[in-house]
Amino acid sequence: MSNSDTSCQATWRPATRQLHAGLERTAYGETSEPVFLTSGFVYDNAEQAAKTFTGEITHYQYSRFGNPTVAALERRLADLEGAEACIATSTGMGAVSSALLSHVKAGDRVVASSALFGSCHWIVANLLPRYGVTTVFVDGTNMDEWAEALSEPTAAVLLESPSNPMLEILDIAAISALAHKAGAIVVVDNVFASPVYQKPLALGADVVVYSCTKHIDGQGRVLGGAVLGRAQWIAETLQPFTRNTGNALSPFNAWVMLKGLETLSLRVDAMARNAAQVADYLASAPGLLTVRYPGRADHPQYALAQRQMSGGGTLVAFEVAGGREGAFAFMNALKLIAISNNLGDSRSLVTHPATTTHSKIDPAARAALGINEGTIRFSVGLEDAQDLIDDLARGAAALAAL
Repeated sequence: MSNSDTSCQATWRPATRQLHAGLERTAYGETSEPVFLTSGFVYDNAEQAAKTFTGEITHYQYSRFGNPTVAALERRLADLEGAEACIATSTGMGAVSSALLSHVKAGDRVVASSALFGSCHWIVANLLPRYGVTTVFVDGTNMDEWAEALSEPTAAVLLESPSNPMLEILDIAAISALAHKAGAIVVVDNVFASPVYQKPLALGADVVVYSCTKHIDGQGRVLGGAVLGRAQWIAETLQPFTRNTGNALSPFNAWVMLKGLETLSLRVDAMARNAAQVADYLASAPGLLTVRYPGRADHPQYALAQRQMSGGGTLVAFEVAGGREGAFAFMNALKLIAISNNLGDSRSLVTHPATTTHSKIDPAARAALGINEGTIRFSVGLEDAQDLIDDLARGAAALAAL
């Protein structure tokens, strides 16, 4: 049983799609999507089971392969992203690793921006080479480096924009054009921008990955990830990998994320408004050396951010004086803003990348990325902006007292 009337669905705007897209009601006519907490499914007869496994008919087999609640999330995410298909995964890193490992093989070549989340960097720098894949890192903001790296055949490109944690903005369209000439698919981690503020597929990317743990759930409840792209690539390349390696999302987690999607735009827009206000405060706060926010005109790639994104996002990066001692003093003085390595949450969170999210990256490589001992990443939440500014002032006062 579907929605009562979906004839107007093509004209729905994003906020409406977040509530209604992909909804298939059961015969009970429930308002909210049901949760199918079942590991397996039964067949009417042996012939139906056999034809299900040969693909002659469509029928749920096992929740590792597919589940109605997970499928509802996949349909809604694909609709929101403008993708042909989606596979939900157990975590965001499960999405990144599956997208790459399903596509490449020994002898292939992968080019990645050096500005990656620590675990993504580890996959490219350490895991892929173990399986005979050549990997190359480039300065993601340097198009000459991209052009040189992509002057020979390449299987895949991986990038984040904005990057974690320094909020570098990469030219997805220009990089995609170069990558496609080299024969590569382009995988974009769109977590920082979220589906609300950036559409990588429309800019030329082939695959988009998310940690749905972040803005999509966005309330600190469950883990999950998603890979989105063309239907043929999802069906022929990604799906056999995720099904057979077991990278499946829990139906309960999928249901929680469906609830999160219902308020995604409301939360992200409110968080971004807060982020703009606190970035302006931090830019004039004593003891701060730099502040980086894509919505500010002093961001190094502000013009590109304005072309590529429809909003500044919910993350702010800044550097305090005094190195690690200064950063720790600033963070420890906060009373409202919590210390956590998560992001995209309804509650404001700060972390020290050099000792948490990027601690496994070589110090010289961290420094080359602009991640210093005084760098703090601030994921701005839904609190009153003035309360956040008052709390940040406590951090600035502690810094001044050193």
